Amino acid sequence: MKYLTIGHASYDITFTVKEFPLENTKVRVKNHIDCGGGPASNAAYLLALWQQEVAFQGVVGNDYYGKKIETEFKTVGVDTSYLEFNNTSNTMLSFIIANTTKGTRTILTSEDNNVKKSSLNNFNKYDVILVDGEEEEASKQILSNNKNAIKIIDAGSFKKGTVALCPLVDYLVCSKNFALDYTKMEYDGSISSLTKIHQKLVNDFKNIVIITLEDKGCFTNINGEYKLIPSIKVKAVDTTGAGDIFHGAFTYFISNNYPLEKSCRLANIAGALSTLKVGGRYSMPSLDAVLERSEDIDII
Repeated sequence: MKYLTIGHASYDITFTVKEFPLENTKVRVKNHIDCGGGPASNAAYLLALWQQEVAFQGVVGNDYYGKKIETEFKTVGVDTSYLEFNNTSNTMLSFIIANTTKGTRTILTSEDNNVKKSSLNNFNKYDVILVDGEEEEASKQILSNNKNAIKIIDAGSFKKGTVALCPLVDYLVCSKNFALDYTKMEYDGSISSLTKIHQKLVNDFKNIVIITLEDKGCFTNINGEYKLIPSIKVKAVDTTGAGDIFHGAFTYFISNNYPLEKSCRLANIAGALSTLKVGGRYSMPSLDAVLERSEDIDII
């Protein structure tokens, strides 16, 4: 089975602290963790880690960090034929302060205004395609050229390009923030309000919709029944990349003929396990670890 993920790639530099720094102070940390990041990029890395044939398409700067991202991909076997190096912009950097006491993180992103979009024509055939909305035009061309593929979007944030791609996929897997920003509806924490939001998304985009709810799991409709599919309880130290890992895991399970509910539950587990370690790439659980943990909970 051939996978393609297309979209955003960045480089993450994570500093771990036990409490958030006060403004106008200096803080020394013993170490920091560097690795690649970005929704589609992390999903590709996870799929390769789980021994899948996967390619990534996107743009990085022709610089030190862009080359680091390429090296990381090659280390796990991601096909980088469509990783494009741009000479006029720098690789996007994210500086992350991970509060390991609370399991929260604060992200500062350095974005180059001259970032170019992917210009490489990709006429290959794929069985599964995951897009994150960052590469609208290239994604449209590839989705159109692969009508029989399983098509998934990671709709993490509300952007014009992401919305434009939503009707073109089979599975719209979106964050709560995307769902609220798009629908302009109220969410009071109840199933009834989630149901109305979900119905609006399905009516507009005509696909299978999964709304992710961070540590609370995810919400979808299965055979006419609305379900809040819970995650597992963990003591999180760093949530960076957990959503990306959820999407990569969901892509793996749904494309390997797992039922929708089981795919969601296992993706929840993968995302939760990733919060036990610092750094998006270094925190990715093995497939065996996810499947082993699933034995502790009821998966129908």
